[in-house]
Amino acid sequence: MLTEQEAKVLKLLCEGKTNKDIAQTLGISIHTVKAHITHILQKFNVSNRTIAAYIAGKKDFYPD
Repeated sequence: MLTEQEAKVLKLLCEGKTNKDIAQTLGISIHTVKAHITHILQKFNVSNRTIAAYIAGKKDFYPD
């Protein structure tokens, strides 16, 4: 469902990291982080990152 990079972003998002923190951790731009989050929200059919993190936890989704 998610790409490998989207899964990494989601994992960090679930840890409460900011876009800036995620970008620094993964060595990508904030713009790219925002694009990945947009794709995650679309794939989960939700409107914000908090709901995406909740769903990921509720479904025991633990990306590598």
